[in-house]
This record gives sequence, structure tokens and C-alpha cells, in this order.
Amino acid sequence: MQQKGLAVGGEEGFKVVCLKIEILHSKENELEFVLKDATVAFANAIRRIGMSQVPVFAIDTVTFYENTSSIFDEYIANRLGLIPLTSEGKHREGEEVLFTLDSAGPKVVYSKELKSSNPKVKCVYDTIPIIKLGEEGRIRLEAKARMGMGVEHAKFQAGLISYGYEKGDERNFKFRVESFGQLSPKTILMKAAEKLMEKCEELDTQLKEV
Repeated sequence: MQQKGLAVGGEEGFKVVCLKIEILHSKENELEFVLKDATVAFANAIRRIGMSQVPVFAIDTVTFYENTSSIFDEYIANRLGLIPLTSEGKHREGEEVLFTLDSAGPKVVYSKELKSSNPKVKCVYDTIPIIKLGEEGRIRLEAKARMGMGVEHAKFQAGLISYGYEKGDERNFKFRVESFGQLSPKTILMKAAEKLMEKCEELDTQLKEV
């Protein structure tokens, strides 16, 4: 990972400093590591960007054609928006994915019944309950998912990132990244670092114009 800061000696621009990362624990949706020889500002920037500016797919608009359940449309739409959707790979800006749901009771409707128009974008988990339908209950809808960022709404948040450090050792930070499943923890971290570098380069460009 690279950290950018003001050049030594008052020189214009930024310099690139390579930081060391020691992996402590890694599995499907969790990653723990130590970021060495960094600043508090850099560590916090990675945390904030990773949680708020890494884009993922989420259901954003829902059209109901039939809903005879006991739950309001708006409540169901909110539940659908919080179901994690796979977001790995490259996707076009403004790309939308259509989901359909048509189910009748009596039964519990699970996320696996949401049918996607794009096999690469689907529900991460099949067993998330959406609604319980009674004997005469029926639900039929179309939902559109799009890419968004956590700064817009919590449904576009890729995961949680936290860090800490030992008293007296404020250059080494122990990080914990927990993914909601849309992206791997490593991907969240890499995209956060790339976004931070973009911001530094943009700032560098603007400062040169002053």
C-alpha cells in the first residue's frame, strides 16, 4: 500500500511512501492486519473511504404489481434494499440490474426467490427472509439495483472497518475489515486505497494551478 504526503523540505507535490502490511487473520468475509509506520490521518482516511466511498450494488427502486400481504410496500422495499448483492468485477457507470419476484402463500419468501437479469449480480445469501405470506397472500414486483456508495445510504455500504493502536505506539494500526458479502475484504481495502490515491492526485493537480 502507498501513502502520499507533502514532500520533504517544502518541495512542491507529493511523495510516495510504501507501507508494510502484516496479515493476522483472513477468511471469506473477515480480514485482520497490522498497518505499519503510518499516520493516524492515513489510517482514518482508509477507514472512512472504505465504508463510505466503495461502490456496490443495492436495490434502489421497487415497482409493486400485487401485494396482498399484511406489510406495506415501503417496508418491503426497504428490506429489499438491505439485501447484499454481489458486486465483484467491472461494471459500467449507471448500469442497472433488474430483479423480479412473484410468490404466493402460505410460505416465507426468501431472498433466493429474487430473479436477476444479470447472473453476475445476485443475492449474496439465499436464506434472508423477506416476508411471510398467509393463505391468500401474494407478492409480485420488479426491482432495479444500481451501483452506489455508503455516503448516499447505508444499503450501499460494503462493510465495516475499524482500527486501533497500543498506547505509545501510534504508528502501527491493527485493522479489522468485515464485509457484508458484496465484495471481499481485500477488494474493499484495495478500492479504498485507490480512491484515496485519486483524491491525493486531484489535490496535487489543483495545488499546482494555484
